[in-house]
Amino acid sequence: MKTHLQNLVAQALQQLQRDGLLSDAATVAVPLERTRDRAHGDFASSVALTLAKIARRKPRELAERIVASLPPSDHVARVEIAGPGFINFFLAPAAYHAVVAEALDRGATFGRSTLGHGQRIQVEFVSANPTGPLHVGHGRGAAFGATVANLLDAVGYQVHREYYVNDAGRQMNILAVSVWLRYLERCGEQFRFPSNGYRGDYVRDIAAQLYTQHGDGYRATADQAFANLPQDEIRDESGQTVTTGDKEAHIDALIERARDLLGPDRYRQVFALGLDTILADIRDDLQEFGVVYQQWYSELELTERGAVEQTIDRLRAAGCLYEQEGALWFRSSAFGDEKDRVVQRENGQTTYFASDIAYHLEKFQRGFDRVIDVWGADHHGYIPRVRGALQAMGEDPDRLAVLLVQFAILYRNGERAQMSTRSGEFVTLRELRQEVGNDAARFFYVMRKSEQHLDFDLDLAKSQSKDNPVYYIQYAHARVCSVMRQLHDKGLSRDEERGRTHLALLTEPHEDALLVALSRYPEVIETAAINHEPHLLAHYLRELANAFHTYYNEHRVLVADDALRDARLNLSLATRQVIRNGLALLGVSAPEVM
Repeated sequence: MKTHLQNLVAQALQQLQRDGLLSDAATVAVPLERTRDRAHGDFASSVALTLAKIARRKPRELAERIVASLPPSDHVARVEIAGPGFINFFLAPAAYHAVVAEALDRGATFGRSTLGHGQRIQVEFVSANPTGPLHVGHGRGAAFGATVANLLDAVGYQVHREYYVNDAGRQMNILAVSVWLRYLERCGEQFRFPSNGYRGDYVRDIAAQLYTQHGDGYRATADQAFANLPQDEIRDESGQTVTTGDKEAHIDALIERARDLLGPDRYRQVFALGLDTILADIRDDLQEFGVVYQQWYSELELTERGAVEQTIDRLRAAGCLYEQEGALWFRSSAFGDEKDRVVQRENGQTTYFASDIAYHLEKFQRGFDRVIDVWGADHHGYIPRVRGALQAMGEDPDRLAVLLVQFAILYRNGERAQMSTRSGEFVTLRELRQEVGNDAARFFYVMRKSEQHLDFDLDLAKSQSKDNPVYYIQYAHARVCSVMRQLHDKGLSRDEERGRTHLALLTEPHEDALLVALSRYPEVIETAAINHEPHLLAHYLRELANAFHTYYNEHRVLVADDALRDARLNLSLATRQVIRNGLALLGVSAPEVM
């Protein structure tokens, strides 16, 4: 509908160009917005104000010429000029009736468009370190990223969903040594577990697998493992320091000790067991959550095939690196970062930042027109240095968009749950899903702007009430299904074509409100996709559900009049289709019975 009106205005502008009133260069995207008050029309355009200077005419005069040049349309009842030159469009009922027919005809494709023209977009999201199960914070990134990808796909982009597996570097080595130490405990060794090790029960489970597979074959004594290591930092349960030490140096020394005692092959097997077990769990968790990727991209493989070193060479060739105190630095401050960053340490090891640069360069080399990263809000400072590195290598940094997602705070029984993957005291995504269900989790995660903190109310998510938005929306869908069952039970029939013919009988204010709500759906999808704002769709579906519930509570659908009944059935079924389509984009089911 909006597109139809924009096309009418565009044709009028072309006519004015042919008439010599506007130059051929006077091209502009036709601004068109829904009015806040339908007394002023359904849509309003400020195009005359935008082009008045170019046309060398007063905006209102130009508006009059535009209106006079508008092609006729059955969807437009009248056009008025308001204020300094706003053009207000009043739609005919037939325009809204056409929406019902289109929703019924197009079914699952209603609301989809070709806005993206097949451009290739990569969306990388979640990408949590495979050092433990996904927690509820990761869940928000998963729901948000998946929905952004779905929306972009819905408006005609070719979307590639990707998970970047951080399977190289220090954190993975800490996981490996944590598994080995729990294995030693399983063998009967006694010692104080390092403060910087991974403590979750999942580490014990992996260690149990190692013991089952190899028995005592990977065993060393506690003395062998801990002798002559830097002192660990030890804290009591209240967090007070009991023993002063360097926990980072302690864990790093433990990693090297494990390498020496196990040897390359056995250490690699412990490393792989930890990685593969956790990564498999992450895959399963996300798949059960309805989040599927086209590619799981390995940082380790990126490193092993020399891509990181090649990227460093390219930065060096661009004159953007320098040495200081044995380390290699990128001049990121020259590209908007607060300070320069290390890409290679004095020991020759490359940094996570270097890997990230190489990964993003490789994304561009794969030919994506745009690249979208979904990161936690704590990575805000990371954006300028990555974009700066791309710019330094001659790439267009504007091809990279970074969407930040604030942490989700879980409340259970009115109390905030604490989460820490290192301590093992965290609430997993799987636990959340088991408690509230996938549908509530997917919806609640995206019903706020991604940059806003999310207080996840478990009690609300589980409630079967109007206050629970996902239940309220699903119930509207189920209500329409119930109407269709009632139609069958009463021995009545539905004539879809008769319903289409008599849509003009839908004259009640509640019917008008529902028709207007339905007509907004394609616009909402495009706006939500372009702006990467899934919450717009979530809010719209609640408004649509409210419009339907209000209508259903005030008017019978299965009336005696065949023509009116069929018209109302068509309206109800179109509503059901839009709800089903919108929920599918959010990754939420549309139950027929509740």
